[in-house]
Amino acid sequence: MQAKPLTEEQIIALVAQAQEGDTKAFGQLYDHFFDSVYRYAAFRLPREVCEDTVADVFVKAWEKIHTYHVRKGIPFGAWLFRIVRHTVIDTYRKRRDWEEVSEDLPDEDAFNRTEARVKRQHLLKTMRGAMDRLPSRYREVLHLSYVADLPGSEVARVMRTSEGSVRTLKFRALRKLEEELPPDIHDNGV
Repeated sequence: MQAKPLTEEQIIALVAQAQEGDTKAFGQLYDHFFDSVYRYAAFRLPREVCEDTVADVFVKAWEKIHTYHVRKGIPFGAWLFRIVRHTVIDTYRKRRDWEEVSEDLPDEDAFNRTEARVKRQHLLKTMRGAMDRLPSRYREVLHLSYVADLPGSEVARVMRTSEGSVRTLKFRALRKLEEELPPDIHDNGV
């Protein structure tokens, strides 16, 4: 885990080194972007395929890094998240047989029976259900902004729109999400 986030200039320098075949430079890019890529994929995919999907993302990024060009004005993070988005979509297309596991299944692991875990799982299930009822562009802007934790400028580039449009879309998405959540969730300040 990196102590200090990379600046855009450092990222550009690492990309240039990686494009020359420097695996250590790509490793630093991997370390920098892994958490946000993983969070994005974990929120959108079943747990059992998330790690493989994230691995696929970074393999694709390594294989295609030579196609990234700084002069296009697209930050590397936005370029990478386009790969993430398309890989998640491809994963769903390949695996149409997924079903959500029932929350009623008994858990034999004593460490998983805490009240906090139950509340967290309930909140996550409630949030996912509310998110699933949102229009796809609303879901996408919220995933990129809050789950992947991308700045507005990169969300705009990933979604191929303006930053102003992203702010408006995010505002509307949050309003709609609030309407979809049960009163006990937003009354508790969650």
